[in-house]
Amino acid sequence: MAYSEQVADRVRAAFGERTEVREQKMFGGIAFMLAGNMCIGVLGETLMARVGPEQYGDALAQPFARPMDFTGRSMRGFVYVEPEGFAD
Repeated sequence: MAYSEQVADRVRAAFGERTEVREQKMFGGIAFMLAGNMCIGVLGETLMARVGPEQYGDALAQPFARPMDFTGRSMRGFVYVEPEGFAD
């Protein structure tokens, strides 16, 4: 699946001038890496966000968030956020 360049541009803008963030193609989308770990990514129009295991339950309780189950199993500490969840 391709990724939305518009959504990726919004992520880039949010990081601003931070030089330690790297982009890497991953999962058919694009991931933004910090210290070698994905912190956020874009798959289609959807965000993939690392929230950590401690915040996972709270993140899932938010509107438009759902488990990140790319492999068929939920990845604890990561959520998908639908576009409505990060609209202007």
